[in-house]
Amino acid sequence: MTTVPEVRARKGADPLVMVTAYDAPGARVADEAGVDLLLVGDSVAMTVLGYADTLQVTVDDMVHHTAAVARAKPHALIVADLPWLSYHTSRRDAVLNAGRLVRAGAQAVKLEGGSKRVPVIEALVDAEIPVMGHLGLTPQSFHAMGGFKVQGKGVEAARQVIDDAKSLAAAGCFSLVLEGIPTEVARLVTGAVDVPTIGIGAGPACDGQVLVWHDVLGFGGGEYAVAPKFVRRYADLRAAAIEGLASYAADVRSRAFPSDSESYHLRADVAEALI
Repeated sequence: MTTVPEVRARKGADPLVMVTAYDAPGARVADEAGVDLLLVGDSVAMTVLGYADTLQVTVDDMVHHTAAVARAKPHALIVADLPWLSYHTSRRDAVLNAGRLVRAGAQAVKLEGGSKRVPVIEALVDAEIPVMGHLGLTPQSFHAMGGFKVQGKGVEAARQVIDDAKSLAAAGCFSLVLEGIPTEVARLVTGAVDVPTIGIGAGPACDGQVLVWHDVLGFGGGEYAVAPKFVRRYADLRAAAIEGLASYAADVRSRAFPSDSESYHLRADVAEALI
């Protein structure tokens, strides 16, 4: 089983591969494909639960999905998102909520935000709960950011991202997700910290990459007006699923399914006695 120290030791080595997972079947598929980390993301709000943003999911939701992923017993490290308002109110709340995710099966938690999150991160690390940071485009802050926009594009904004990364690494984060920032900024951040950076829309200079399971496999689209430019689809399972279900529906309507061999039968003597 992949551990937090092993992930941290991958800094500057072979790139880390992370993908989201929200249930046991998805976790099994991703794990058999050889990914290093499974992120039980609050993106479950949009990809699975049908919400328009990530702000709708609760700690209870995240516990439910984290437990489902953990039941698959993956080799990959399970990281669970702390949802909006689960760590913003106090350090005590953050530790208790993170503890619920760990008890559900997470081996680490992820939270969003820069230097202002340092006290919370330190409290979590003191409680022996590994923490992954998340900088740049932080979806839980999309109202304050004015939408899902690339961050760190100006000189001062870029410097802030770099400073925040240093602060989070110093506070004890074992890795950092960098989302929606220019490639050049991600390269500077990756060189400025001694923990792995995992990019999503941050270019190729990071120590690893993460994408949403549904986007990689072609199930995404409903949650986007236009898919982000960093999304690359590696399979079109949505089309395959529609084709398969349409064939099933056609066979049911034509009575081609179920066939005689797909049905259960009485012994001949029992059937005769009933008649």
